[in-house]
Amino acid sequence: MSALVELTGVTRIYGTGEARVAALAGIDLAVSPGEFLALMGPSGSGKSTCLNIVGCLDEPTEGSHRFHGVEVTELSQNQRALLRRNYLGFVFQGFNLLPRTSALENVELPLVYRGMGAAERRERAMRALVDVGLGDRASHAPNELSGGQQQRVAMARAIVTDPELLLADEPTGNLDTARSIEVMELLASLNRDRGITILMVTHEEEMARYASAILRFRDGCIVGRDTPGAA
Repeated sequence: MSALVELTGVTRIYGTGEARVAALAGIDLAVSPGEFLALMGPSGSGKSTCLNIVGCLDEPTEGSHRFHGVEVTELSQNQRALLRRNYLGFVFQGFNLLPRTSALENVELPLVYRGMGAAERRERAMRALVDVGLGDRASHAPNELSGGQQQRVAMARAIVTDPELLLADEPTGNLDTARSIEVMELLASLNRDRGITILMVTHEEEMARYASAILRFRDGCIVGRDTPGAA
């Protein structure tokens, strides 16, 4: 099976001279369709930089980044924006919901950018909310929802476009243990039942165990790959 994402010899350098920092020091990574990978490591180890490059939010200083075999580093800014819009979904620690807008309208937003008609947009957004267990909260604003519910709205917004790849950056970082488990079980079900490939940055071993594999980052390098539950 061909890799969905391939990073080869990817470096990311910030600053120059004495301020020069190698956030990534030449990593190789292949992500197969349907995988659920957790990226772990101490702060500054390169895991979020890796996620941002895969998500076309940042560019490598050197190296190759391929998506479905297409060299992403050779795409224009507009082409990378289209790749994000049509193939990728994003979930962040901070939810990033519009505060004076209903859950349904928040989920509709990516479809607005696609130019989709209002009726189809609303139907798809409602279906995504039902998929994350919030069909009865569609009219609620974010301040009327718990943290766990807000994160599930953010996940509905991420999947409403039927992405091939979901990128989650500390999705449980602002949640208590019970709400974190709810979010992780939902991510696992999206991976298992809908076949969405997932890359997730986390500091929490308990949450990483929901993934099919854990990639360990240190000093800008991938230093190990574990299988959760393996002896």
